[in-house]
Amino acid sequence: MWKEFKSFALKGNVLDLAVAVIIGAAFGKIVSSLVNDIIMPIVGLISGGIDLKDLTLTYKKSVVNYGMFLQSVVDFFIIAVTIFVVIKLASRFKRKEVVKVEVVEPPAPAPEIVLLTEIRDLLNASKRSES
Repeated sequence: MWKEFKSFALKGNVLDLAVAVIIGAAFGKIVSSLVNDIIMPIVGLISGGIDLKDLTLTYKKSVVNYGMFLQSVVDFFIIAVTIFVVIKLASRFKRKEVVKVEVVEPPAPAPEIVLLTEIRDLLNASKRSES
């Protein structure tokens, strides 16, 4: 069982996935900082000084933080657009990397093969002429 797990864990796809998860988590922190520290304050200034993070709806003891939800939606859209652009660029570079396949003609047959082929063709021709 340990050998099976080891072979599974060391496959390229699993390692690639692990790297992608780690980079994705770091990227998520960067985007959250961008939204929290740059975009949302600008949106707050545009909307008349309202801090969207603090927008809440309170009913009795229940509090709905819809400002935090709006901030998460902005996070999502920024991440989605960024990933779209990265994938678009990567696919453009992949298309350029297509290797042109050169058609290589097979080497000329050896002189013995050519001679034997001529002899065969002459024998076939003589058989047809006799018939």
